[in-house]
Amino acid sequence: MSTIAGIKIPDSLMAREATQLVRDTETELLYHHSRRVFLFGSLAGQRKGLKYDPELLYIGAMFHDMGLVEPYSSAHDRFEVDGANAARDFLQHHGIGESDIEQVWNSIALHTTPGIPQYMKPVVALVTAGVEMDVLGLAYNEFTEEQRHEVVHHHPRGDHFKEGIIDAFAQGTIHKPETTFGNVKADVLALKDPHYHRENFCTMILHSSWKS
Repeated sequence: MSTIAGIKIPDSLMAREATQLVRDTETELLYHHSRRVFLFGSLAGQRKGLKYDPELLYIGAMFHDMGLVEPYSSAHDRFEVDGANAARDFLQHHGIGESDIEQVWNSIALHTTPGIPQYMKPVVALVTAGVEMDVLGLAYNEFTEEQRHEVVHHHPRGDHFKEGIIDAFAQGTIHKPETTFGNVKADVLALKDPHYHRENFCTMILHSSWKS
């Protein structure tokens, strides 16, 4: 079992099979991103004193972008749901109980829905925390420089991670734009409040605390 930034990487048969599936299915960019999500989520959980199952968090992190790639991208569902469904099938194959599967499913389905996961069970909250740190640099300064360095040393972001993750999102959703319908309150404010400024996800990525 390897340890990165003080976090042990799960090494059960199920975890190893999940790792191999992601390596065989996703790009190197998404694989390294998923591992960083697990590590940053785990570090956030450690810092907050949360109790959680590291293996469930690992599966949530490793599958959270599976819906962006073939053969897991459906014709009509949100990519987050596609990834959650893939994780559910994988966990059922390994005999995991429904309550644990529900945590992992929710962690993946909600990882692009801010404002909700942090109030749910730790696995759900920490997958989102890991994603938000790696993609948007949220809570960047709450991780030590040593932690950030060690995580990225083992799982490099590369020179063009920000552009790459935006491209991956585009490729995974461009054929089903109806799934991008989002927070209706933003639409209401855009109509009713002349001073409302809608935040842009891509702009947030490109201007995050990470250099690349």
